[in-house]
Amino acid sequence: MVTHALSHTARSAEDWFGQIAGRYGPDQTARIRSAFAYLLEHGSELAADSGVPLTEHALASAMQLAAMGFDADTVAAALLNGLPEAALKPEKLAPLFGDGLSRLVQGTQHLARMDSLLSDSPVEGGQSEALRQMLLAMTDDIRVVLIKLADRACALRELAPTKQDGGDEAHRHKVALDTRELYAPLANRLGVWQLKWELEDLACRYLEPDTYKQIAKQLDERRIEREDYIEQVIHLLDSELARDGLKGYAISGRPKHIASILAKMRKKRLSFDEVYDVRAVRVLVQDVKDCYQVLGLVHHLWQPIPGQFDDYISRPKGNGYRSLHTAVIGPEDKALEVQIRTFEMHQEAELGMAAHWRYKEGGGGEKLQEKIAWLRQLLAWKSELADSAELAEQFKTELVHDEVYALTPQGRVVALAAGATPLDFAYAVHTNLGHRCRGAKVDGVLVPLDTALKTGQRVEILTVKEGAPSRDWLNPALGFLKTSRARSKVRQWFRQQDLDTHIQEGRETVEREIQRLGLININLEKLAARLKFSKLEELFAAVGRGDLGPGNLGRALQDEFQPPPEKPLIGRRRSKETPSGVIVEGEANMLTAIAGCCKPAPPDAIVGYTTQGRGVTIHRADCPVVKRLPEIRRARLLHAEWGKADKQVFEVDVVVLAQDRAGLLKDITEIFAQEKLNVVRVNTLSHDGEARMEFTCEVRDIGQLSRFLGRVAHVRGVYQARRK
Repeated sequence: MVTHALSHTARSAEDWFGQIAGRYGPDQTARIRSAFAYLLEHGSELAADSGVPLTEHALASAMQLAAMGFDADTVAAALLNGLPEAALKPEKLAPLFGDGLSRLVQGTQHLARMDSLLSDSPVEGGQSEALRQMLLAMTDDIRVVLIKLADRACALRELAPTKQDGGDEAHRHKVALDTRELYAPLANRLGVWQLKWELEDLACRYLEPDTYKQIAKQLDERRIEREDYIEQVIHLLDSELARDGLKGYAISGRPKHIASILAKMRKKRLSFDEVYDVRAVRVLVQDVKDCYQVLGLVHHLWQPIPGQFDDYISRPKGNGYRSLHTAVIGPEDKALEVQIRTFEMHQEAELGMAAHWRYKEGGGGEKLQEKIAWLRQLLAWKSELADSAELAEQFKTELVHDEVYALTPQGRVVALAAGATPLDFAYAVHTNLGHRCRGAKVDGVLVPLDTALKTGQRVEILTVKEGAPSRDWLNPALGFLKTSRARSKVRQWFRQQDLDTHIQEGRETVEREIQRLGLININLEKLAARLKFSKLEELFAAVGRGDLGPGNLGRALQDEFQPPPEKPLIGRRRSKETPSGVIVEGEANMLTAIAGCCKPAPPDAIVGYTTQGRGVTIHRADCPVVKRLPEIRRARLLHAEWGKADKQVFEVDVVVLAQDRAGLLKDITEIFAQEKLNVVRVNTLSHDGEARMEFTCEVRDIGQLSRFLGRVAHVRGVYQARRK
């Protein structure tokens, strides 16, 4: 049986060698023959993963790549792909086939680890894009990926169930799932359309057999009708274009693929009959102006369907794709899609210069766009590069060279910047994993935390139960962290640990600056909002860390709160003859100022604080500023008490909370007038039916203030009146 299969494969190969001799020339055809002979010598007893003889599978892959116009080395490497590693060692291949082909075969072997990864890990969800990028990053020669795609297409064809045994359903489902999630989008991205459509359709056939058969049946039942319809459309359109004098055009029906039809039905929630491009034609013309001329003629012949026109010529897609797409009500009132483009645009689209992958795959991968476009150019040049060495040099690519793709123990792909370490990997997986990291294994071997990772390596992070980052990790000379994201997380951790200390230090700095500038009635919440801090504690923390320096803080305070001109004292006096009313250390005539932070008034217990150049500032004894003074500054506190100064008045802040109503402010101001209290400032705010009123008024003592607050508390709607 094996001998019969080999004989059949050898005859097929001989026929094929004769067909390709004119395309590749004697030397390159001989190279391909030699590769096939090597395959027979080392793989005649082996089977491919799909179960068919390896010789038959490899020949089918090589035939497909040759039919697509790839170079002789790519075709020869496809014949050698799948042989045992012992037969593919460089020292064996290089003398027979040269270094270029040997390196290409080594690349195909390198990608074998992708299959081992997929055998353990499902390719679903957000990991699909990361796996595609990792696959591309694992090779320096993109032809390796193309060999892999052809190999996968042949494997899918070979996995078709037979009437005798039905095939291995579980294996077929796994291969089809990996193809749909990983390999078909990759073929789409690289512009290899023949492989893309076949991979998608075969994967759909195995993953959704009932749906696939239903659509295939509908297409087949109407195939003759559809072909007749397209012929009718082409005849009508050809007559119209010829009548209009257009020259050098081509009209053809556009084949539809089952996977594409199914995807459109699901995306737009359409029935089979509602899919416009089941019946579709494509018109190719010489130049751009002809495209719009044809569009006008098409819309003159048939009524356009609203919302189904796209002009990708004047507004190309982000990936460079150019064409006109329109849908019309064609003959017999059936929906018809028409694509119009120049021959040049069509060639670019078919060879991958304008890939649909961002549109088809729903976005993602934008940063690869320029590099992928460069690869598509190489695919377009393949017919012009006869020398395989030249082509190999062109295909040497820097694709994704600035990233590495490492694996978690569970097979999840983690994308990192080139040079990233296991510590970067830990922080990329989870912040807490990075904080607790104390060691790492790469491919099962313990490595230092500053080891540079390579694509495809499996990384296991060793942790402690409770841990914290080291400040050494932030030292660039030690090389523990290479990514800014990981460094940012470490810095954030240290900032959070020092937060309480920074807030306390910042609060003291702000209070000192306020006293130095002699400012009064400082609303620090307002200052914090002006400096773009959401909370006052964030302002204090920024000052404590040094993010906001004293100079900037002082300018912000002065811009927001200008001190009263030519008034050295915060307390207000009615006349120059009025004494201060405060006795400091037994002295009644010392230069004093009433503190704006707590605004003491008789009979509050008070204390003095010696300042530089402004005398003594009088605080309430329970003032928070005084309580938070460090021990070294408490020596500047002085004993103080109220003296006899009947005409002395003091500013106090009052807060009134009430249900908002008309006339509320009028009722409260009448009480101010009746109590003979002078109002210095008023600030009112109404929100959701509640009124908040803040008054700064002048009182002689706390008794006068208490009487006022008692009367305000009995005003209709007021539920709180207090000293601030």
